[in-house]
Amino acid sequence: MSDQGPFRLSSGGRLIDRAYQLPFRFDGRHLRGVQGDTLASALLANGQLMMGRSFKYHRPRGPVASGAEEPNALLGLGQGGRFEPNQRATTTPLVGGMVTTSQNAWPSLNFDIGAINNKLYRFLPAGFYYKTFIHPRPAWKHLFEPIIRRSAGLGKAPTEKDPDSYEQAYGFADVVIVGGGIAGLEAAKEAAAAGKSVAVLEQTGHWGGRTPTDHPDGAARVAALVAELSELPNVQLRRNTMATGLYDHGYLLAREALADHDPNAGIPRQRLWRIRAGHVVTATGALERPLAFAGNDVPGVILASAVRDFIDLYGVAPGRRIVVMTNNDDAYRTALLALDAGLEVPVILDARSTATGPLAAEARKRGIRVLTGSAIAGIKGGKAVEAVKVCDQLGSGEVRETVEADCVAMSGGWSPVVHLWSHCGGKLNWDEAQAQFAPDPNRPPTGADGKAMASAVGAASGDLRVAALTGAVEEAPLKPVWIMPEHATRQMRFKMWLDFQNDVKVSDVQLAAQEGYESVEHTKRYTTLGMATDQGKLSNINGLAILSDALSQPIPRTGTTTFRPPYTPLTLGAIAGEARDEVFQPLRKTAVHNWHEARGVHWEPVGLWRRPYCYPAKGESHADAVAREIRAVRGGVGTLDASTLGKIIVKGPEAGKFLDMMYTNMMSSLPIGKCRYGLICSENGFLSDDGVVVRLSDDTWLVHTTSGGADRIHGHFEDWLQCEWWDWKVYTANVTEQWAQIAVAGPKARTLLERLGGMDLSPETLPFMGFVEGELAGIPARVYRISFSGELSFEIAVPAGRGLELWEKLHELGRDLGVTPYGTEAMHVMRAEKGFIMIGDETDGTVIPQDLGLDWAISKKKADFIGKRAQERSFMASPDRWKLVGLESLDGRQIPDGAYAVADGVNANGQRNTQGRVTSTYISPTLNKPIAMGLVHRGPARMGEVIEFTNPGGEPVKARIVDPVFFDKEGTRANG
Repeated sequence: MSDQGPFRLSSGGRLIDRAYQLPFRFDGRHLRGVQGDTLASALLANGQLMMGRSFKYHRPRGPVASGAEEPNALLGLGQGGRFEPNQRATTTPLVGGMVTTSQNAWPSLNFDIGAINNKLYRFLPAGFYYKTFIHPRPAWKHLFEPIIRRSAGLGKAPTEKDPDSYEQAYGFADVVIVGGGIAGLEAAKEAAAAGKSVAVLEQTGHWGGRTPTDHPDGAARVAALVAELSELPNVQLRRNTMATGLYDHGYLLAREALADHDPNAGIPRQRLWRIRAGHVVTATGALERPLAFAGNDVPGVILASAVRDFIDLYGVAPGRRIVVMTNNDDAYRTALLALDAGLEVPVILDARSTATGPLAAEARKRGIRVLTGSAIAGIKGGKAVEAVKVCDQLGSGEVRETVEADCVAMSGGWSPVVHLWSHCGGKLNWDEAQAQFAPDPNRPPTGADGKAMASAVGAASGDLRVAALTGAVEEAPLKPVWIMPEHATRQMRFKMWLDFQNDVKVSDVQLAAQEGYESVEHTKRYTTLGMATDQGKLSNINGLAILSDALSQPIPRTGTTTFRPPYTPLTLGAIAGEARDEVFQPLRKTAVHNWHEARGVHWEPVGLWRRPYCYPAKGESHADAVAREIRAVRGGVGTLDASTLGKIIVKGPEAGKFLDMMYTNMMSSLPIGKCRYGLICSENGFLSDDGVVVRLSDDTWLVHTTSGGADRIHGHFEDWLQCEWWDWKVYTANVTEQWAQIAVAGPKARTLLERLGGMDLSPETLPFMGFVEGELAGIPARVYRISFSGELSFEIAVPAGRGLELWEKLHELGRDLGVTPYGTEAMHVMRAEKGFIMIGDETDGTVIPQDLGLDWAISKKKADFIGKRAQERSFMASPDRWKLVGLESLDGRQIPDGAYAVADGVNANGQRNTQGRVTSTYISPTLNKPIAMGLVHRGPARMGEVIEFTNPGGEPVKARIVDPVFFDKEGTRANG
């Protein structure tokens, strides 16, 4: 040992530099590590074996692995805004000044009051919460739920803003190789030689995987390969880059750690890569499996490969006297390496009946006792290993001898890392000889074209190619061991841990099988097996093997749980990238935004846009400003910034057919140069959006949507095109921000536009619901003759960069006409005066077009459209629905927005029955009285009837049911 800590070796440690000591804190203690340490190796070097407590029973927990599969050594890391819970100590590089805390323990790690649960384990078996917390019913709200909420989860969520920065990048490569072990590097060399662009992603900070540690010439071979690949212009090598998910069509997500936990680095903390790959090679190696014996969770019981890593990579000994427990030859390497490091290995316990391979022979030659057919009956010690109780593997646990030790290096074989392979549908085969699920090369993940998206290399013991490349010694077959000893007593199974973090035991899985949970997915949820932060990387194979045994069926029949991304947790910061604060939802501004701002506009949020609500003059109230704007439009001319309206191009040979399915009415028959109002419904038949559709050419339509609906409707279009009608020749593009759009409305609208010059906008050339294209005032423009105010109106679309130019020319040339900008509230009032509906006011997700009197916009000729069948259901087609009407206050008071019309009787909840509600309510300056629209039970059949509306804080308001069109019912004003 050395003076750098009680467990730091005096020599060795390929990744560390002992000359640079790094101070850090753990639970308030001031400790020191060295450059190259992980938090786990630094804590072990300081003799800190226990690093946390388990979730359910609060049992002491130390590291059991050395990589991303670690379920135990999870720490709270950092302070203030940089605090993060559940940081894996085995993969977190040590940075000087780090502040770390243990989790799930109170008042301290050594003395945790929650450990009382461990004494109550018989009352807390798998699924106990499902059986316990349902009776008595009233206790849930006031007793069970508060306790569960306080107990749920590991660690504490940060409460302050994260000051670090993150970035995202896009990558492209013919071949992306996930895994920088010897197999991955060889695959990269092969692909590069074929002239392909290659990217190699390695999750750790060093190349070669297990090869440099486990094979004599491995380090030299890896160094040579890396040097060769580094010189190739078509190869990218990225360390500290974790591939987290493989998706359809060769789309790969990967997180690159740039300056993790180093606030002084001055660069982004992490980078999230979005990579498009022609082909993905998963050279992801394998993870060593633990063994299930009583006490296998005691701190100091560690995977044999992890013990090797701590010794070889970091110069740290997890213990001074190590007992090796194995069912395979690979663990013998740990024993030999420990001897080389000056540690004691009193015995190797081998569950197999014989151990005759070269590695076993070498161990015996060096004086290690090898006890075959042996197992561990139990561990002496609670917070650390003190001794090992030895028994026969084929027995029931009778202790044969006790061996003093402070560390157990266990190995139950290896499980290939098949997660990425499986994310996109790659299938697995059960390898009986190796007792593992491995990728089936004949059933790889495939893309839409049916071609393989990925292939797999590198499996058991890290690399399939290791023997050929490094001259590795031959290994004898392993013996599958799922329970140790084979006939362990029921009491022993209560202490055999499968999921170390969630405290799932062998007895829990057997209980699940006994209670009828035959599906591995159901067992997972009933027991929480594999639902910890490691997502079952260590526990799943052992768990499904024990479930298979309990169900008396082969392991392949039981199968695996579903592998889902991400492979390891991603920080929300990396997912968001630069999309935070103001950039999280960027404020969208029209081309005329600054002009509005300079005129003292009052803004209204509309989705991510800000639209003018009104333009109050000095000393003018908002209500007065709205009334003035309406009178200006009705009596002269007004301008509205309508740039926020959604604009979607739909183009292609089958665009008309597609739009006929999207809209309730026909769009394929729309003549070129004409406009048509249309409705879009959801699959359930409810009205989702409306707008004017324009036919630009033979195969091109322009779809207008509501301001808040542009992205949603474009996504709706793409969802159907990509998932249902993927073979239709249709292209869509959201061009909302490429066009500025200005409505010019009022009796003098044509007069003003004619002053611009450049286009003939006469009624003969441009009739109502027509469209022309040309120039106005020298600006390329499309002019649509459509009206949402009921007045003569033109909507002019120009390139967004020239929107302000057109707006200013309109106000310059229309000064003598009294041209007035009007906002959204004036627009809403004018449309309500005309009885026009507004999506989001007259609709709420439960309204169908027929409720709004829009039957005329539903085609009787089309065989189908989205929502048609839903609208034919008896409830939807019933006349006994709430339908749109106008509402006229009897006493001149405004009917409150959203108010309900009461009806006789009470419902099952003891509340008054209702027969309608107000959807829009305004004071009309045109009519000089309040007007409202609403949905009323069988409303159109009840014209003239008086109903009563609730009025919170005042007397109810009585209103007469009237026609929803309050002004210019004949529509003559729209023609000027």
